[in-house]
Amino acid sequence: MAAAVSSAVTQPPNSTVYVKNLEESIKIPDLKEALTEIFSEYGTVIDLVAKRNLKAKGQAFVVFEDVEAAERAIKEVQGFELFEKPMLLDYAKSRSDATVQKEGDDEEFELHKRRRLAEKERKQAHQAAEEAKKLKRPAVATIPDAAASRPVKASRGAGLKSSNPGAGAVVPEEYLPPNKILFVQNLPEDYDVDGLTQIFGRFEGFREVRLVPGRKGIAFVEYDAEAGAISAKESTSGMGLGAESKPIKVVYQRQ
Repeated sequence: MAAAVSSAVTQPPNSTVYVKNLEESIKIPDLKEALTEIFSEYGTVIDLVAKRNLKAKGQAFVVFEDVEAAERAIKEVQGFELFEKPMLLDYAKSRSDATVQKEGDDEEFELHKRRRLAEKERKQAHQAAEEAKKLKRPAVATIPDAAASRPVKASRGAGLKSSNPGAGAVVPEEYLPPNKILFVQNLPEDYDVDGLTQIFGRFEGFREVRLVPGRKGIAFVEYDAEAGAISAKESTSGMGLGAESKPIKVVYQRQ
């Protein structure tokens, strides 16, 4: 049954339909089955994405083989009730993985995935920064003691948190925005520049590995551009190294 609901289409036509206002209590397999049955009436569905995480609840992406099918679906299904809630439809903001994989070659698909990952990490970094702002507290007007008034060194190793109690909350390492330098931690002590180059040198635009004198278990890996660093981080984070296969931690350098 179609409900008296209007939803303005804001994105330019493409083959992926964004669906929102879905009933969140429905199990994902049941939701995908119902959506596939409905949208298959308007064309060939090559992919359907619906996730259970909190931010993605109540939403789905339906990927058609062509734009014409997506146009028909939006026209006909807009406001259609599914599980007693009217669906609200629009075109997706960007091409889906399935569409890029179908229309492009392997190189284009890898570039698309890197861009998507970078955008996701930028959003996470922005959200973490906003949360950090909320954690800040106004300074208390008291006379500082000698220890607290000592200046903190301006030059610190990337990824190392400030020990100054007066400093504002910092963005967690995991949510730092992408840049071309990686900060690698938890490395086995016997790994040198050559060993790390064998791991990180296979990614596009690799420039160098830098160890930190006097500090064991950490290193910096630099690339010519963000794209190489993104691919390297995605592929090596959590990789087990050494005799104990201890997982390494790979984050972007703190700017």
